[in-house]
Amino acid sequence: MKITVAQTAGFCYGVKRAVELAEQAADQYPSCNMLGPIIHNEYVVNALKERGMNCVSTPEEIGAGGTAIIRSHGESKRIYGQLRKNNIQILDATCPNVERIHHLAAEAEAHGRLPVIVGTRTHPEVVATAGWCQNALIVESAEELERWLEAEPDRKNAPLTFVSQTTSTKEIWECTIKKAKRECTNAEIFDTICNATYNRQREALSLAEQCDVMIVIGDHQSSNTRHLAELCQENCDRVIWIESADELSMQMFADVASVGITAGASTPGWIIKEVKNKMSEERFEIEESFAEMLEKSIKTLNTGDKVVGVVVNVTSTEIQVDLGTKHAGYIKQEEYSDDPSVKLEDVVKVGDEIETYVMRVNDQDGIVTLSKKRLDSVKHWEVIEEAKDNKTIVEGVVKEENKGGVVVNLKGIRIFVPASQTGLRRNEPMTQLVGTTVRLHITEVNRARRRVVGSIRSVTNEERAAKSQEIWDNIEVDKHYEGVVKSLTSYGAFVDIGGVDGMVHISELSWSRIKHPSEVVSVGDEVDVYVIKYDPEKKKISLGMKDRAVSPWENFISQYATGDIASVKVVKLMSFGAFAEVVPGVDGLIHISQIADHRVEKPEDELEEGQIVDVKITDINLETKKVSLSRRAVLQEADMEDDEYDEE
Repeated sequence: MKITVAQTAGFCYGVKRAVELAEQAADQYPSCNMLGPIIHNEYVVNALKERGMNCVSTPEEIGAGGTAIIRSHGESKRIYGQLRKNNIQILDATCPNVERIHHLAAEAEAHGRLPVIVGTRTHPEVVATAGWCQNALIVESAEELERWLEAEPDRKNAPLTFVSQTTSTKEIWECTIKKAKRECTNAEIFDTICNATYNRQREALSLAEQCDVMIVIGDHQSSNTRHLAELCQENCDRVIWIESADELSMQMFADVASVGITAGASTPGWIIKEVKNKMSEERFEIEESFAEMLEKSIKTLNTGDKVVGVVVNVTSTEIQVDLGTKHAGYIKQEEYSDDPSVKLEDVVKVGDEIETYVMRVNDQDGIVTLSKKRLDSVKHWEVIEEAKDNKTIVEGVVKEENKGGVVVNLKGIRIFVPASQTGLRRNEPMTQLVGTTVRLHITEVNRARRRVVGSIRSVTNEERAAKSQEIWDNIEVDKHYEGVVKSLTSYGAFVDIGGVDGMVHISELSWSRIKHPSEVVSVGDEVDVYVIKYDPEKKKISLGMKDRAVSPWENFISQYATGDIASVKVVKLMSFGAFAEVVPGVDGLIHISQIADHRVEKPEDELEEGQIVDVKITDINLETKKVSLSRRAVLQEADMEDDEYDEE
């Protein structure tokens, strides 16, 4: 017969903590009283009684000056008041998870909300939680909530805060909350089912599905044990609920191939061990008892530690994390992210592994306050320091212009970049960087003062130098580059071809005669240029932009011949005549004697630059590429035509 003991069987950390506190109290205080059974297990309670501890039902049964230990289920606010009034010393063994529910319910009522407790109304934990409120509603199921809402329909719009008994089942809780979300318009929900309870129930369901018989060990007064037995019955036909090994006989397991064993949170490890041993043909130790596993899991947590845990519950306000220790870990919404719009339910899921930072450890309550945001900040500082040491490049967004520079944000860390390190020219406004993503080196880090200094210019210079070297390594005459016009002068334009500036002379910008480069290009234009010549030693490159595939002379000859009339544009006036553009790239000379049909003293008396005039092409010299033009000939021909017309 195969016997399998659930790993989660037995004491949870809250129960273990309560029992250990009670055992210490029994040895330390001559007259110590349990205010109600410390846990739901008769064997544990009797063992404490044998050590001299009393079990009472009310504070009045404890004499003034005595000592009372609060059971793991907790007590109402009224009970605490009575104990203090009677000067009774309080040893609080309330489970931290239960104590948290007390706070949630009390705080909800203080803010004008009605606490709704989902659980068994007679259970000590539920009674205690309700005792921290003036008016709390207890519902045991979704059906009961529905009846209450039907009886008081106005409550559907009332502010309600839902919490759960820690030992309730997920099915009861989820059905009730589904109803609440559908019917209630102002519901605040906290899933307070204990993680240990949830894991125990989940494992019990799985084990019951695999075994012929399930043994559930626990006190018959234990709510979580009853729920375990009910869950096991869903997946296994034979479920045996016992309190000790004495209730078993081997005849129960004739012809049984597999048996699963689980136990409620109030069941000591030694009882589980006795049950296992009694069922075994050979006595052997349980490979690793639950108590031993607990001892292994008790890690020392300190403020500032980095810890890894598993998400066991997510609400709109906090994340509950199982750290594998006796502590319950919580990350509040504001400690998860700097972004207040982040919804925890959207970014974190139950079962996710999460690394966090320990902000505070409360050993008395068994609660650890965690922060993912703080851990992220620590990691980001480490990235910053590593970037400085290794001279690596980081990226950030420029958030603002500051006195003497700009501030770059890198995942919440402010990096100051002095004006001299922005990479901008002296008179360029730094506001143009705000909102842009920049690459920079870290030059100074002082974590204690939270001061970080960086340089954008050093990265720009490095990258430009690398690109420049690549260009010089591969440059060739006639090689084309996509460039950006950086500046203009009277004699040409400087173009950045990707790390190196080259100069396009004004004569190489266009086939047409121009007076200034601005007639063709503007600063910032993207242009296609080619290399005319270069000097690696002087680091100078001459570039061209006009299309050499098109020959202006071929274009001219294909359109015109000697004797043709052409409309030309006067481009330059000289003392001896005027130059006029026939086609882009080909200019002809109108000699001063050919400007008019009468004597001309100065060309500007008859012509002005930019003027369009008709001329006759009187000569084309292909060798010297010179063209002679005559406006006089055109004017004379016009006069002759007028005379002929008058004679007619």
